[in-house]
Amino acid sequence: MKEFINVYEDNQENIEKFIIATLKNNGSILADASNNYKKVFQTFPSMELLYVTDHEFNQCDANIFRNKKELSAKGQSRAYMRTKVMQKDDEFSISAPYISSATGRTCITVMKKEKDKYIFIDLRLSALLGRLGLIEFNSTFKEFTTFFYKAVGFSLMAFAFFAIIYAIFGYVSSIFIERNFSLDTLFKPIVALTLGLAIFDLAKTILEREVFFKNYSKENEDANVLTKFSIAIIIALSIEALMVVFKIALHDYTQMIHALYLIIGIALIIISLGIYNYLSKKSQ
Repeated sequence: MKEFINVYEDNQENIEKFIIATLKNNGSILADASNNYKKVFQTFPSMELLYVTDHEFNQCDANIFRNKKELSAKGQSRAYMRTKVMQKDDEFSISAPYISSATGRTCITVMKKEKDKYIFIDLRLSALLGRLGLIEFNSTFKEFTTFFYKAVGFSLMAFAFFAIIYAIFGYVSSIFIERNFSLDTLFKPIVALTLGLAIFDLAKTILEREVFFKNYSKENEDANVLTKFSIAIIIALSIEALMVVFKIALHDYTQMIHALYLIIGIALIIISLGIYNYLSKKSQ
């Protein structure tokens, strides 16, 4: 979503000129009120919502969506919209992109003055940019990818919870049922919990970035996400290496070289992560 807003800001002047010129060419909007403003909806496929207020910004009629009406909105005060829109000429004002409370999507609002009334039109930002050819946007594909990311994200969260449950159940079972307390009993749940945390953090990042659109500064956040995930993996591997060292020390010193290989591998991961973070900060 941040990319959409950046594209809009880069082309804001031309987009606003296009919207204003199109509405002026279409003539009076209120004249089409008896047809639920079908002419305006046909002109702007990106249009989601239209409503009309009086000169004191009290809504005169229902919220008009493309395929429905919302009568409960009649009579509401829309005075707060005066602070959102910026005047472009004597007739038109346009807002910056924001999340619509009516649709939950990012939109811009165009306010047109006709006689003693104000007409507010909400245009869905992604659809508007796609219509103007500024982005490649396909709503069906977007819905499919959102569903896919949502399915993968929640599935990863489920596996993270399974890992946590496995760790707790395994520990309780070993202590209270099998009556067996050993290094494996102590370290294996810690490894499972650490991996569960790493998986959950990855799932949370996927859902925030691709489904729920939490505000990210992408240049910094990509490095932070990779760093957090890598650190969780390094901790899990380090615990596993420690467990291997103890096992070999207790049973067969001749196999200690294998523990060394694992520790060297972990050290290489740490060095690689350090180099990556250094280069990421240097490129900012």
